[in-house]
Amino acid sequence: MMALMNFMADPLNAAFVLFGVFFLLLFMGLPISVVIVFSSLLVGIAYLPPETALFISTQKMFSGLDSFTLLAIPFFILAGDIMNKGGIAIRLIDLARLVGGRLPGSLAHTNVIANMLFGAISGSSIAAAAAVGGTMGPLQRKEGYAANYSAAVNIASAPTGILIPPSGPLILFSLVSGGTSISALFIAGYIPGMLMGLTVMIVAGIIARKRGYRSSVRSTPDEALKIVLRALPALGMIVVIIGGIVIGVFTATEAAAVAVLYALVLSLAYRMTTPREYLRIVCRSAVLTASILFLIAASGVMSYVMTIAGIPDMIADTILQFDNLIIIFLIMNLCLLIIGFFIDLTPAVLIFTPIFLPIAQQMGMDPVQFGIMLIFNLGVGSMTPPVGSVLFVGCSVAGLRIDQVVRPILPFFFALVIALLMVTYIPWLSLGLPRLFGLM
Repeated sequence: MMALMNFMADPLNAAFVLFGVFFLLLFMGLPISVVIVFSSLLVGIAYLPPETALFISTQKMFSGLDSFTLLAIPFFILAGDIMNKGGIAIRLIDLARLVGGRLPGSLAHTNVIANMLFGAISGSSIAAAAAVGGTMGPLQRKEGYAANYSAAVNIASAPTGILIPPSGPLILFSLVSGGTSISALFIAGYIPGMLMGLTVMIVAGIIARKRGYRSSVRSTPDEALKIVLRALPALGMIVVIIGGIVIGVFTATEAAAVAVLYALVLSLAYRMTTPREYLRIVCRSAVLTASILFLIAASGVMSYVMTIAGIPDMIADTILQFDNLIIIFLIMNLCLLIIGFFIDLTPAVLIFTPIFLPIAQQMGMDPVQFGIMLIFNLGVGSMTPPVGSVLFVGCSVAGLRIDQVVRPILPFFFALVIALLMVTYIPWLSLGLPRLFGLM
């Protein structure tokens, strides 16, 4: 034990053991929550007696869940699931097709716009990839679009849903960062989220023009009016939730409860879901909420262990040696992109926010801008192998293997990295709207 303590006295050694055991167990297939707790305890007992390490770890797990803000997560998950099963997707897709129908490769643009709209309502990139991709895929194949191109467009645009509010990852970031305003984060996500979608549309349009994909048939004014009216109730959720937050009618947490009520009323009005399906929705939402909360609890232990081991300070000192704002932010983005390749979005937010946020603040970056940059980064990571959740869902919906989609995704990936650097180095893209509405 003494030898272990001496070895762990160096934060670099502690970081090597912590993340080495973490990735080893992760690749062995253990649940990530268990991996986080086990690897953290292994390092923790080098600094504390085993009984004390276990006691403090338990305490950190419970205290990490003692937050009113966390109530927003189960409510937004439930609201998104109700909207997903309540006949909302097809109405939004029709609206998206109306907006993007005149562009070359119109069905690809429809896919992107629909993912932005559906993500803005469901708050989930995975739900958007499944719902929109499942509907648009057959339509695009019928029009002669290559299946891997269609899947790549769907996968690359689905992460817009985690930037355009409501967004579960932004709520998590608010919690882990020590109380960054959720309202400011929500409003800040609009321009970067639309920039992400626009970037995908530009690349999709260039490829569509080269391949000769045509625009779709234009709707008559009467048809267009009918499509807009059918989609208005779903879009009204955005107005009610975000408008209520901006003018101060309710907090972001209270808005999540309002979202559930709105989604339920809308779903009942559409009569697209059976009573038995509502029970399934509640059960699915409860299971997903429990898994996320366990992740949050486990990450509290890792954050504590990293702090007593001095790992965040060691990483900060290493990065800050460059003493150049542009290079430091470039290194942070590179690190976060690589992290996104191997770790899913939720645990990555919980684990790495305490490491990189102090560095960003020391370099003068506002926590709101850092939060948007972080989520943008990890959103790009969710569309890449080997652990990209959106990639897996998008390939499954399209009926393709991952290796069939990786090459078509590359142009979108590099274009999104350019958009990410714009968000990193142009603060107005993240901070302009929150300042305009007096949230900062």
